[in-house]
Amino acid sequence: MDINSATESQLDTLPGIGPAKAKAIIAYRDQHGGFRNVKELMKVKGIGSKVYEKIADSIEVVQRN
Repeated sequence: MDINSATESQLDTLPGIGPAKAKAIIAYRDQHGGFRNVKELMKVKGIGSKVYEKIADSIEVVQRN
């Protein structure tokens, strides 16, 4: 799943990501113009290494030109 284009409901399907974290991901994405890499997701409040490890294989960042 591309974390730069996923909707709130799509993000909510990831393990350890509920509605509040999905909203936080979208807010961070909007404030910073998107994610440059998947590890940047850990800068979102509430997403630490344990949550990241659960979802790392399910997420990606698609670079747009």
